[in-house]
Amino acid sequence: MFSIYRAVLYLHVFLGFTYMLAHGASFSVTYRLHHERELERVRAFLELSRSSFGLMYASLALMLVGGVTLGFLGHWWSFGWIWASLGLLLAIVVFMALASSRHFHRIRKAAGLPYFDGSREQPAVAPAPLEELHSLLDSGKPHLYTLIGIGGWGLVLFFMVFKPF
Repeated sequence: MFSIYRAVLYLHVFLGFTYMLAHGASFSVTYRLHHERELERVRAFLELSRSSFGLMYASLALMLVGGVTLGFLGHWWSFGWIWASLGLLLAIVVFMALASSRHFHRIRKAAGLPYFDGSREQPAVAPAPLEELHSLLDSGKPHLYTLIGIGGWGLVLFFMVFKPF
């Protein structure tokens, strides 16, 4: 028997996989840039990461819509786990925007690529001296970003599967 709830649940989980797959490029680049020293390779890695953003953000938005829809279909809004999941998702997104994304926008600027300054994309400027670029590359925190990202998503998944409260 066809169930709307199960169909939306399937799409929600599928979009979660899609998000993780698309975000994998940025995840890998985070670790690789920490050891990279050649300007052209830094630029190539940054563009590789950026190329996955469309699919990544679209799947994240659609996954969120699916989760909210499931909340209504399953009558979950009176349970704490769904609110904890949404709050944790929001915290992860805000942390990554404030910490990780800002860091990579500074690297993009130093590498002479278009970058975001606030909410607007800025045109490329002349690359910074290599010492400044190297300092920025060394200042990244890939292990922290991984812990927050994977740990947070793992906790959200735990809430969804086990519904502990």
